[in-house]
Amino acid sequence: MKTTHTTLLLGILALTAGCSDFLDVNTNPNGPQSVSANVYLPPMLHWMVTSPQFDGRFVGHYTQEWYSTSTNFSPGQSWGKMGYDAGSDNGAQQWRDVYWSLGQNLVDMNTKAQAEQRWDLLGVGMILKAWGWQVLTDLHGEIIVKEAIDPTRTKFDYDTQQYAYEEVQRLLDSAIVLLKRTDGAVDRGFLAVGDHIYGGDRTKWLKLAYGMLALNLNHYSNKAAYDPARVIALVDSSFTSNGDDALLAYPCTTTDFQDCNFWGRTRNNITLYRQTQFVVGLMNGTRFGAVDPRMSRMLTMDSANTTYRGLDVNATASAPFGALSVAQRPRNFFGYPADTGLGLPSRYIFADRSKIPVMTYSELQFIKAEAALRHGDAATARSAYINGISSHMDFVNARNTDAGQTPTQITGAEKATFLADTNIVPATITLSHIMSQKYIALWGWGHNEIWMDMRRYHYTDLDPSGTEVFRGFAPPITLFPDNTGEVVQRIRPRFNSEYVWNRDALDAIGGLASGYHTTELWITQP
Repeated sequence: MKTTHTTLLLGILALTAGCSDFLDVNTNPNGPQSVSANVYLPPMLHWMVTSPQFDGRFVGHYTQEWYSTSTNFSPGQSWGKMGYDAGSDNGAQQWRDVYWSLGQNLVDMNTKAQAEQRWDLLGVGMILKAWGWQVLTDLHGEIIVKEAIDPTRTKFDYDTQQYAYEEVQRLLDSAIVLLKRTDGAVDRGFLAVGDHIYGGDRTKWLKLAYGMLALNLNHYSNKAAYDPARVIALVDSSFTSNGDDALLAYPCTTTDFQDCNFWGRTRNNITLYRQTQFVVGLMNGTRFGAVDPRMSRMLTMDSANTTYRGLDVNATASAPFGALSVAQRPRNFFGYPADTGLGLPSRYIFADRSKIPVMTYSELQFIKAEAALRHGDAATARSAYINGISSHMDFVNARNTDAGQTPTQITGAEKATFLADTNIVPATITLSHIMSQKYIALWGWGHNEIWMDMRRYHYTDLDPSGTEVFRGFAPPITLFPDNTGEVVQRIRPRFNSEYVWNRDALDAIGGLASGYHTTELWITQP
């Protein structure tokens, strides 16, 4: 709202100065009207990685990655009970950034790239566009695609989720074609100027396009059109090791700290959050019968430094730690009691300079394992599953060196012992093995994919072996009042744009109903 009001005020002041003055603004030599196509890229890449973390504060409550100890109603008693914050833009950062931060900027970059035959940059632009529609439709269901970024409109109609999914596929197919081209003005040096993820290497962007397409098509697992063989083939065309991970570095050098990792202690966005009983149970031997060596590098001990504990998501605002004594309370994610840790060494992805991924090799191996198991290829599923765990251990080690953090590295012996445990890697793995271990690999950053996985398996489905797909997961006993007893399925569209300015279009899709967030997505239905 502040941006809208400021823009309106500036427009009124410009008009009072007369038409000639207004036109002079548009020819100001200090405000160039045209910039090089590669200059558009850095802020858009920043938001592609960082926006999911903004929304992860809330989505992570749905998936029980963490729970806020704030005594305020939100987020623990709203998102933590599978609800939402009415009249708020919480949970809609990706909506804002897809339509605004990327928005017209992405249109302009792609237009210039095409005109200049910079096929590599245009391919990256297609990936950005596909990423936007993918994350928005997975979070919100029906979204605005066809009429988006149209400056002649003041109201925008929603498109079906099926259309959004198919548009993502079309864009990624185009990106793959473009990123294979070496003609025209394809130039690694030019792309590298704005490419803070892959340094201008179009072959790595090509792998990312294949990976994103594999993710998209794997979400069809509940539909007759699901093609696991194609998902496997796409993963095989994608990342081949952790060296292909799409990572963004956070230098953390500016005085406003906006270039620091969103999860770092300096940004103070997660200081009151704590790990849950659910994630602790997946790693402390409760659910798998073996203690995971990643636990001591990812999670934190209690304040007395004795054991690993997690919060009960059924806690109340008046007692967010439940019955835990002060000594039993989990430390914050930086490794310190209460709200301390500012300026001190941190851990895993929670340091000021920790890198955050868009997608990882480990994630893709778990996608391959799931598809292979569904395809009836147990051997391939088992191999990809092992690769997923092993490579994530390497990922954990790498993130614990990004900023010189203190946890020791997972040793080769620890990894070998864990993978040799038949509780972790039996002769025949199950869907529960794959999805629960994938959850661990995505915990803390891959919120969108974790939530989609949980909804695909209806949160508490059993796999064919009779084991819960997400071992030990249970929705909160008391859900948010607007849910009327139903679990959450989607986030309501961004309040400040849709519920204020686009209500007629929302009404057409049922978006004005108080329980709209419990309406199941098209992609998770048969």
